[in-house]
Amino acid sequence: MATFIVGISGASGAPYALRLLQALVKGGHSVYLSISGDGLSIIYDETGLKLKGPEAEVRSALEKHLKAKKGQINYFDENNMYAPIASGSVKVDAMVVIPCSMKTLAAIAQGYASTLIERAADVTLKERRKLIIVPRETPLSAIHLRNMLTLAELGGHIIPAMPAFYHHPKHVSDMVDFIVGRVLDSMGIENDLSPRWGI
Repeated sequence: MATFIVGISGASGAPYALRLLQALVKGGHSVYLSISGDGLSIIYDETGLKLKGPEAEVRSALEKHLKAKKGQINYFDENNMYAPIASGSVKVDAMVVIPCSMKTLAAIAQGYASTLIERAADVTLKERRKLIIVPRETPLSAIHLRNMLTLAELGGHIIPAMPAFYHHPKHVSDMVDFIVGRVLDSMGIENDLSPRWGI
Protein backbone atom coordinates (compact mmCIF):
# COMPACT_ATOMS: atom_id res chain seq x y z
CA MET A 1 0.00 0.00 0.00
CA ALA A 2 1.04 3.61 -0.55
CA THR A 3 1.72 6.53 1.79
CA PHE A 4 0.20 9.95 1.15
CA ILE A 5 0.20 13.42 2.69
CA VAL A 6 -3.18 15.13 3.03
CA GLY A 7 -3.45 18.80 3.96
CA ILE A 8 -6.82 20.32 4.87
CA SER A 9 -6.81 24.11 4.79
CA GLY A 10 -9.40 26.71 5.73
CA ALA A 11 -11.75 26.68 2.76
CA SER A 12 -15.28 25.36 2.42
CA GLY A 13 -15.25 21.75 1.28
CA ALA A 14 -14.61 19.63 4.39
CA PRO A 15 -16.79 16.78 3.04
CA TYR A 16 -14.32 16.35 0.17
CA ALA A 17 -11.44 15.96 2.61
CA LEU A 18 -13.18 13.50 4.90
CA ARG A 19 -14.39 11.40 1.96
CA LEU A 20 -10.85 11.25 0.58
CA LEU A 21 -9.49 10.18 3.96
CA GLN A 22 -12.20 7.53 4.22
CA ALA A 23 -11.31 6.14 0.78
CA LEU A 24 -7.58 6.07 1.55
CA VAL A 25 -8.11 4.33 4.89
CA LYS A 26 -10.51 1.80 3.37
CA GLY A 27 -7.92 1.09 0.67
CA GLY A 28 -5.32 0.28 3.31
CA HIS A 29 -3.10 3.29 2.61
CA SER A 30 -1.15 5.28 5.23
CA VAL A 31 -1.76 9.00 5.64
CA TYR A 32 0.30 11.85 7.04
CA LEU A 33 -2.30 14.51 7.84
CA SER A 34 -2.19 18.16 8.84
CA ILE A 35 -5.20 20.45 9.26
CA SER A 36 -5.02 24.22 9.60
CA GLY A 37 -6.76 25.95 12.50
CA ASP A 38 -9.43 27.33 10.18
CA GLY A 39 -9.69 23.90 8.58
CA LEU A 40 -10.54 22.36 11.96
CA SER A 41 -13.26 24.98 12.49
CA ILE A 42 -14.74 24.44 9.02
CA ILE A 43 -14.78 20.65 9.46
CA TYR A 44 -16.94 21.21 12.54
CA ASP A 45 -19.16 23.81 10.81
CA GLU A 46 -19.77 21.66 7.73
CA THR A 47 -19.81 18.12 9.14
CA GLY A 48 -20.27 18.37 12.91
CA LEU A 49 -16.99 16.51 13.53
CA LYS A 50 -15.18 18.22 16.41
CA LEU A 51 -11.41 17.78 16.35
CA LYS A 52 -9.48 19.56 19.09
CA GLY A 53 -6.72 19.10 21.60
CA PRO A 54 -3.19 17.69 21.32
CA GLU A 55 -2.10 15.78 18.24
CA ALA A 56 -2.71 12.40 19.90
CA GLU A 57 -6.33 13.30 20.72
CA VAL A 58 -7.07 14.51 17.20
CA ARG A 59 -5.44 11.38 15.75
CA SER A 60 -7.51 9.15 18.03
CA ALA A 61 -10.75 10.95 17.11
CA LEU A 62 -9.97 10.60 13.41
CA GLU A 63 -9.13 6.91 13.75
CA LYS A 64 -12.49 6.35 15.43
CA HIS A 65 -14.45 8.47 12.93
CA LEU A 66 -12.80 6.88 9.88
CA LYS A 67 -12.56 3.35 11.35
CA ALA A 68 -8.82 3.43 10.68
CA LYS A 69 -6.30 0.96 12.01
CA LYS A 70 -3.95 2.25 14.66
CA GLY A 71 -1.00 3.97 13.01
CA GLN A 72 -2.75 4.33 9.66
CA ILE A 73 -3.28 8.07 10.21
CA ASN A 74 -0.39 10.18 11.46
CA TYR A 75 -1.74 13.60 12.43
CA PHE A 76 0.44 16.68 12.96
CA ASP A 77 -0.51 20.19 14.05
CA GLU A 78 -0.05 22.90 11.43
CA ASN A 79 2.70 24.49 13.55
CA ASN A 80 4.69 21.30 14.07
CA MET A 81 7.71 21.86 11.85
CA TYR A 82 9.40 18.85 13.47
CA ALA A 83 6.88 16.54 11.78
CA PRO A 84 8.42 14.01 9.36
CA ILE A 85 6.68 15.57 6.35
CA ALA A 86 8.61 18.81 6.85
CA SER A 87 11.61 16.96 5.38
CA GLY A 88 12.22 15.61 1.91
CA SER A 89 13.94 12.56 3.41
CA VAL A 90 10.53 11.06 4.24
CA LYS A 91 9.27 9.05 1.28
CA VAL A 92 5.66 9.54 0.25
CA ASP A 93 3.82 8.78 -2.98
CA ALA A 94 1.91 12.07 -3.38
CA MET A 95 0.40 15.01 -1.51
CA VAL A 96 -3.13 16.41 -1.73
CA VAL A 97 -4.37 19.73 -0.34
CA ILE A 98 -8.15 19.35 -0.14
CA PRO A 99 -9.79 21.78 0.07
CA CYS A 100 -7.15 24.39 -0.68
CA SER A 101 -7.83 27.96 0.37
CA MET A 102 -6.53 30.81 -1.78
CA LYS A 103 -4.21 31.79 1.10
CA THR A 104 -2.64 28.34 1.15
CA LEU A 105 -2.53 28.26 -2.65
CA ALA A 106 -0.68 31.59 -2.72
CA ALA A 107 1.78 30.47 -0.05
CA ILE A 108 2.59 27.24 -1.90
CA ALA A 109 2.92 28.98 -5.26
CA GLN A 110 5.34 31.55 -3.82
CA GLY A 111 7.34 29.17 -1.61
CA TYR A 112 6.17 30.84 1.61
CA ALA A 113 6.22 27.80 3.88
CA SER A 114 4.94 29.21 7.18
CA THR A 115 2.77 26.22 8.18
CA LEU A 116 3.27 22.47 8.00
CA ILE A 117 0.86 22.13 5.06
CA GLU A 118 2.76 24.79 3.12
CA ARG A 119 6.14 23.30 4.05
CA ALA A 120 5.06 19.77 3.09
CA ALA A 121 3.82 21.08 -0.28
CA ASP A 122 7.10 22.97 -0.75
CA VAL A 123 9.00 19.74 -0.03
CA THR A 124 6.75 17.81 -2.42
CA LEU A 125 7.58 20.26 -5.21
CA LYS A 126 11.31 20.35 -4.56
CA GLU A 127 11.48 16.56 -4.47
CA ARG A 128 9.49 16.47 -7.74
CA ARG A 129 6.73 14.36 -6.27
CA LYS A 130 3.08 14.59 -7.25
CA LEU A 131 1.22 17.55 -5.71
CA ILE A 132 -2.55 17.73 -6.13
CA ILE A 133 -4.40 20.92 -5.26
CA VAL A 134 -8.19 21.08 -4.89
CA PRO A 135 -8.97 24.82 -4.84
CA ARG A 136 -12.34 25.88 -3.49
CA GLU A 137 -13.23 29.47 -4.31
CA THR A 138 -15.52 31.35 -6.66
CA PRO A 139 -15.29 33.61 -8.53
CA LEU A 140 -11.56 33.41 -9.20
CA SER A 141 -9.45 36.57 -9.46
CA ALA A 142 -6.50 36.96 -11.80
CA ILE A 143 -4.23 36.50 -8.77
CA HIS A 144 -5.83 33.13 -7.97
CA LEU A 145 -5.50 32.03 -11.59
CA ARG A 146 -1.85 33.12 -11.76
CA ASN A 147 -1.05 31.15 -8.62
CA MET A 148 -2.74 28.06 -10.07
CA LEU A 149 -0.82 28.51 -13.33
CA THR A 150 2.45 28.79 -11.39
CA LEU A 151 1.78 25.47 -9.66
CA ALA A 152 0.61 23.81 -12.88
CA GLU A 153 3.82 24.90 -14.59
CA LEU A 154 5.78 23.31 -11.74
CA GLY A 155 3.98 20.01 -12.31
CA GLY A 156 1.15 20.42 -9.82
CA HIS A 157 -2.22 18.89 -10.61
CA ILE A 158 -5.06 21.38 -10.18
CA ILE A 159 -8.44 19.72 -9.62
CA PRO A 160 -11.01 22.43 -8.87
CA ALA A 161 -14.00 21.38 -6.78
CA MET A 162 -16.33 21.54 -9.79
CA PRO A 163 -18.67 18.53 -9.76
CA ALA A 164 -20.24 17.37 -13.03
CA PHE A 165 -23.86 16.43 -13.61
CA TYR A 166 -23.73 13.94 -16.50
CA HIS A 167 -24.03 11.10 -13.98
CA HIS A 168 -27.31 12.59 -12.64
CA PRO A 169 -26.33 13.02 -8.97
CA LYS A 170 -29.21 12.51 -6.57
CA HIS A 171 -27.47 13.51 -3.34
CA VAL A 172 -24.73 15.90 -2.25
CA SER A 173 -22.62 12.81 -1.53
CA ASP A 174 -22.75 11.91 -5.24
CA MET A 175 -21.18 15.27 -6.12
CA VAL A 176 -18.58 14.87 -3.39
CA ASP A 177 -17.73 11.40 -4.71
CA PHE A 178 -17.29 12.76 -8.24
CA ILE A 179 -14.54 15.15 -7.12
CA VAL A 180 -12.89 12.67 -4.76
CA GLY A 181 -12.93 10.06 -7.51
CA ARG A 182 -11.04 12.42 -9.81
CA VAL A 183 -8.51 13.11 -7.04
CA LEU A 184 -8.01 9.38 -6.50
CA ASP A 185 -7.53 8.95 -10.26
CA SER A 186 -4.79 11.59 -10.17
CA MET A 187 -3.20 9.77 -7.23
CA GLY A 188 -3.16 6.55 -9.27
CA ILE A 189 -5.69 4.81 -7.02
CA GLU A 190 -8.36 2.64 -8.62
CA ASN A 191 -11.87 3.57 -7.51
CA ASP A 192 -15.51 3.37 -8.48
CA LEU A 193 -16.81 6.34 -6.51
CA SER A 194 -18.54 7.87 -9.51
CA PRO A 195 -19.80 6.55 -12.87
CA ARG A 196 -17.42 7.16 -15.76
CA TRP A 197 -18.52 8.81 -18.99
CA GLY A 198 -19.82 6.37 -21.57
CA ILE A 199 -19.60 3.33 -19.30
